[in-house]
Amino acid sequence: MDVAKLGELERAVMEVLWARAEPATVRAVHEELADRGLAYTTVMTVLTRLAAKGVVRRKRSGRAWLYAPAASREEYVAELMLEALEMTGDRDSALVRFAQSVTNDEADALRKALEQGESP
Repeated sequence: MDVAKLGELERAVMEVLWARAEPATVRAVHEELADRGLAYTTVMTVLTRLAAKGVVRRKRSGRAWLYAPAASREEYVAELMLEALEMTGDRDSALVRFAQSVTNDEADALRKALEQGESP
């Protein structure tokens, strides 16, 4: 999956897909975004671009395409965080700064995840 930063409209489309349990047609996504006043073709173009980026998967269903996220929201955000770490020349310092900025509950979640990762 290409984890390139998503634009505002791409994020809105992804929020629709992440909220659904099943893959969606362009029409279904367009209907979910009706309050934005977007053209159907705009939503179709955004979904096509997201598929080209590898952020969504698509498959044919009759004459329509069905779109689904290639990864969960959490997996996507984790990949963004890893990419951000790659941009720094000092990963350790970046991680320390990040750790200092999290809440106690978030720190506990990180500790728990690290402990689980260390288990054989």
